[in-house]
Amino acid sequence: MQIKMKINKFKSGIIFCILFLFLTFPINSEIMILSGCKNVKDGFIKNEYILNLKKLIMVRNYIYNKKTYNKYKITDLSVKKENSIEKFIYKDKDLILTDKVGYPQFYTQLIFKRNSSSIRIKTVINGEEGISKMSTCDKVELYENES
Repeated sequence: MQIKMKINKFKSGIIFCILFLFLTFPINSEIMILSGCKNVKDGFIKNEYILNLKKLIMVRNYIYNKKTYNKYKITDLSVKKENSIEKFIYKDKDLILTDKVGYPQFYTQLIFKRNSSSIRIKTVINGEEGISKMSTCDKVELYENES
């Protein structure tokens, strides 16, 4: 009887240790931040991209400069001078792509490459694909985020 009690205590102790290790073990996720991004056709006071590769979410924070803001405000009253946009991303080999924006016959998506300061845009019209450089960023940082 005492041997069974000792075995049960031993099993309980092992289970407690395993649970303790899993609950206190940090979960790492990688975050890539591209800041100081210069756009090919627009001007910005601030333009940064934050890619959370664990949650597969991209957040873009930007502030248009006065010239660019006025250019877009003329044709679209919903344009904001300062904004934050969140999009889903996915990995395809060594590339990181945003969700497609548009219709099946016409869509665009951003293309990132790990540790690269270039951001490209892919445009597809009726099956014809074009990829061009959209931005170059001053700084690319990779972080291991512990939670």
